[in-house]
Amino acid sequence: MKATVDKDSCIGCGVCVQICDAVFEMDGDVARAKVEPVPAEAEAACREAAEACPVEAISIAE
Repeated sequence: MKATVDKDSCIGCGVCVQICDAVFEMDGDVARAKVEPVPAEAEAACREAAEACPVEAISIAE
């Protein structure tokens, strides 16, 4: 699976990093996915982070 953060939508709250720091990191004021593909052991946390994003800036592709 692949996680993508829409930089234009991201508000930089950091909730994705708190939930899944194996996949997400802050890049200045916005988050970004730092690995591709998402490691199998991080998939559940990655989905949780996407669902928790308050502005729905994270998309997941299987």
